[in-house]
Amino acid sequence: MSYISLNLNFLMNAVKKVGNTLTRDFNEIEQLQTSLRGHQEFTKAAIERMTKALRVELQKGRPDYAFISEQDTIPEGPCFAIAPLDGALNFMHGIPYFAVSVAVIEKSQVTSAVIYNPATGDLYFAEKGSGAFKEGYRNHERLRVSARKELKDSIIASANTSLLSEVAAVRVTGSICLDLAAVASGRMEGAIFQDCGIESFAAGLLLIKEAGGYAYEYNQKDIRTDNQSAILQSGSLIVANAELGSKLFALAHK
Repeated sequence: MSYISLNLNFLMNAVKKVGNTLTRDFNEIEQLQTSLRGHQEFTKAAIERMTKALRVELQKGRPDYAFISEQDTIPEGPCFAIAPLDGALNFMHGIPYFAVSVAVIEKSQVTSAVIYNPATGDLYFAEKGSGAFKEGYRNHERLRVSARKELKDSIIASANTSLLSEVAAVRVTGSICLDLAAVASGRMEGAIFQDCGIESFAAGLLLIKEAGGYAYEYNQKDIRTDNQSAILQSGSLIVANAELGSKLFALAHK
């Protein structure tokens, strides 16, 4: 990508702006007294602030876009699927593995995506047909899925611990969108998630596709192709490169 489109630049600026608020909240959470209730209430308030701020910021530039959640039917027109704080439990425990995620969906296809971890400054972005990237200071890093072909050499993000005997390691990190960014970056080989909210995986789904990976709806019968529309509706997905994807799909359905 020789340039960042105006649309993508708008999304990136929006998540960075609201992410600054989340960074301040994250720095403050360690100063709270060590009480579960205090941390829970603080995190809940942070999510509410982030949701409001992110909606306001996005509506400034795209006032006609709808906002959808897992309970909604995806409209034909353009809409946002947003996760103001994906990885809330990590945030609450002071673990810097959480993110702000924004995806634009049009006609049941994700067309633009941004995932931003304000604690580390890592920002991932993609547009349909233009590749997936991690923001860099001078040059943006092109994302590519891992080329590994064997499950025994693979790290898989999943809550399914029955996979342990067949793969190198299973990771349960607490942030779905960052796990998908890790797969798109080649740091993990695949992921299996079931019954997720659309806001937590929609942006990562595009990163995977644009990084050369494949995404399958968990229960689809024919895996010769992927079905993004079905994934967005069900919230259950398997992602990896082409060869590992078929193996991971077979393993998940043993």
